Amino acid sequence: MGKFVITIRKNGEFQFNLKATNGQVILVSEGYKTKASCLNGIESVKKNALDDARFDRKVAKDGSPYFTLTAANGQIIGKSEMYSGNAACENGIASVKRNAPDSEIVDETI
Repeated sequence: MGKFVITIRKNGEFQFNLKATNGQVILVSEGYKTKASCLNGIESVKKNALDDARFDRKVAKDGSPYFTLTAANGQIIGKSEMYSGNAACENGIASVKRNAPDSEIVDETI
C-alpha cells in the first residue's frame, strides 16, 4: 500500500507526496499555508483519484509527458513527475488510482 507523506517546504508551506508501495513519488501537491488545508488536499486526492476524467494528460516543453490531478472545481491538487513516454505516464496514473484511495498518512512535520 502507498502512503501520503506530509512535509514542510523551505518557505514554511505544507505539502504532501503520494508514494507508491515501492517508495517512488507518484504525485506531488501544491504548497498549503496550513496543515488542515494539506489534509483536505489529501482527502481530495483520495476522492478524485478514482475518476479518470480528473487526470489531465499534458506534455512539457521538452516533449516529456506528465499529468495533473484536478478537483471537481478544476483546481490542480497534484502533479506527476516527467515521464519518458506515454505508456510510463499511463502507468503513473494507474498507480495513483491504485494507491491513493487507501494510503495511510505519514506526518513528518511533527
